[in-house]
Amino acid sequence: MTGPMPSGRPVSAESPAARGYQMPAEWHRHESTWLAWPKDPETWPARVPLVQAIFLRMIEVLTAHEQVDLLVDDEETEAHVRAACPWPQARNLRMHRIPTVDAWIRDYGPNFLLGLDGRLAVNHWGFNAWGDKYPPLSVDARVPNVLVPLLGAERFTPGIILEGGAIDVNGGRVVMTTEQCLLNENRNPHLDRTAIEARLREFLGVEQVLWLGQGITGDDTDGHIDDVARFVSADTIICAKEDDPSDANYAPLADNLRRLELARDPAGRPYHVVTLPMPGAITKGSGLPEDRLPASYANFYIANGVVLLPVFGHATNDQRATETLQALFPDRQVVPIHCEPLVWGLGAIHCVTQQQPATGSAPVGSAYVARGL
Repeated sequence: MTGPMPSGRPVSAESPAARGYQMPAEWHRHESTWLAWPKDPETWPARVPLVQAIFLRMIEVLTAHEQVDLLVDDEETEAHVRAACPWPQARNLRMHRIPTVDAWIRDYGPNFLLGLDGRLAVNHWGFNAWGDKYPPLSVDARVPNVLVPLLGAERFTPGIILEGGAIDVNGGRVVMTTEQCLLNENRNPHLDRTAIEARLREFLGVEQVLWLGQGITGDDTDGHIDDVARFVSADTIICAKEDDPSDANYAPLADNLRRLELARDPAGRPYHVVTLPMPGAITKGSGLPEDRLPASYANFYIANGVVLLPVFGHATNDQRATETLQALFPDRQVVPIHCEPLVWGLGAIHCVTQQQPATGSAPVGSAYVARGL
């Protein structure tokens, strides 16, 4: 495997779970959202200015509700971004001159945990650029080494490859993931399903691992869960569903939906499953299957007071997705952001964000879903 692996101890009594740490749900109140400024023309060919405009819109919305910590390469970039943020709430934008290769901080950045006493800790998972697909990007595996001293948080090193977009938790000791990603031989070929489940339990503080099957077409991450299904409350899951039987996503998403409908929580109760439409085929222009982009409304981001929703110019389904999420989050404003330029990099809003939970606070604003919605 390419890319540096953090030196980690084996699963033991010193694991986060044994110490009372747990990964909180995304709707737990945030201290901050972490971003890394986009600039790579290979990731976004001829679209870097458009992608930077999307980041500025995210920053504008988020800083009205919480702090944003942005990684920039140098003083010049910091000055450029500051000049592009004229809003009063820009005082909540804090920049750090920490060079990065690319903007996918969800996957290479630290995974935040909270202790029973409200203290902050992080997991520093290994990052090998999505199964050694992009060796130059594996340099970003060093970012947690730089951030941890700034955070003043205890660091745990699970010693395995795992990207943040591959997992989603409900704050009630359940994690959801996909077989396509976590059981892929390009991540941890020395670990079987049982061993991977053990690592997730010990380092995320969960009891149950909820396995879905495959991700969506065009996803170079080998099926990250954040394009497929997401928790919106402890007992409610929103799942992407393709309505067109001729679409390549129809069968795998139908299989995932069926798994969720059959799943039971640790107490033996069914989950409440709500479906989310797909935006239709978004391609690089040729219409060829290999040019399909992984566009999904499931790649939304839950922040304090708002939910950032990627939309893709499909008027009907953009509206359906917005209305569906707004019903699930009555205490937050759903903000649609056009993300067709961003998804050319094979990811969207959730992929480029990473939440830092507020310490010493109980979860707030959990989504309430009326049965039968």
